[in-house]
Amino acid sequence: MSNPSETRQTQRFGLLWPDLNDGLSYNDVVRSSDSESTLIEFYSSKYKNSAPLQGWVQRIENGQISVDGTVVTDPETILRVGSKLVYHRLPWREPDAPCLLEVLYEDGDMIALNKPSGLQVLPGGLFQQRTVLTQLQWQASKKQEPHPVPVHRLGRGTSGILLCAKTKLAKTRLAAYFADGTSYIEGNRKTNMEMCGTRKITKIYRALVTGLLDEDKVLIKQPIGMVQYPGVAKGLYVASSSGKPSLSKVDVLERNMQGNNTLVQVEIQSGRPHQIRIHLAFIGHPLLGDPLYVGGGQPMCFDPEFVDGSFAQDGGYQRPTNPVPGDCGYFLHAHQLTLSHPTTNEVIKITAPLPSILQTQDEAKEEAKEISIN
Repeated sequence: MSNPSETRQTQRFGLLWPDLNDGLSYNDVVRSSDSESTLIEFYSSKYKNSAPLQGWVQRIENGQISVDGTVVTDPETILRVGSKLVYHRLPWREPDAPCLLEVLYEDGDMIALNKPSGLQVLPGGLFQQRTVLTQLQWQASKKQEPHPVPVHRLGRGTSGILLCAKTKLAKTRLAAYFADGTSYIEGNRKTNMEMCGTRKITKIYRALVTGLLDEDKVLIKQPIGMVQYPGVAKGLYVASSSGKPSLSKVDVLERNMQGNNTLVQVEIQSGRPHQIRIHLAFIGHPLLGDPLYVGGGQPMCFDPEFVDGSFAQDGGYQRPTNPVPGDCGYFLHAHQLTLSHPTTNEVIKITAPLPSILQTQDEAKEEAKEISIN
């Protein structure tokens, strides 16, 4: 087994974010079903999750939409089949985010990064430029080579190992590795021991949870599904009996009696979004500082009927006042990843250094000892 983390020299890259991003352009072609619709009818119905009716009126009157290359400011303009529409979203200042990425492992097929908490992996919502993907693109452009692509996601508040593919073959095989674990859980075809022997990738996380777990080992099999939730257009993942099968193995590392929290190691054998946060909350031990998930694996504030019709300066909805999945504050770290190399089949173990708050007392003492020696 190769363990590059033991001998590697620290490499980092990352450019500072500009004050404003470049804005965005959204392209559409009018179909026969939308023929004779007005411009405002088209956008307010097709993209109702982006802005309320009056927000779209503002955007049209502001000259942010063109039809067949001509800016149109009349919301009542009638559309024709085949017309090309472009909505220009104005540049905006994205929320603060770290920009520096540490390289944990790299070869011709893949690169493993140590993602900091607070940095989103892929564009979405308010973060269209301040993402891991953008930094990968910028770094690759300096080398004049194709940019690596993340093959899985980590939550914005989650730190640790992020695996990215550098070739199409590696992308296909690594994505299949991640999908296989989930499919085994869904199919329920094999026992836990049999699964461990056939899986090509293993992910181990560290987390700090509220309260003191009674058992040293916990196996969580709670399904995860989706519900409508204000501020999350596609819905929010929660613990749900009608959801998809999910499996997490939790091992207690240390209990802090005085602080009333527990340091745990979690191995996930399926890859549902926010699975660890939901599962630990489901058993009554949400991640310490998690602004969203509480006991039972449900959101802290939940009113699916509430819709805020006000809109921001750019015409879009105001940022939700209730917690959303991208909010940070919790302590979760993708610590170790063991995989079969996508082209050589060599077993590789990658480790991301632990934040001090997620170290055991012995690990903290050992690190302090090493620092004093060096």
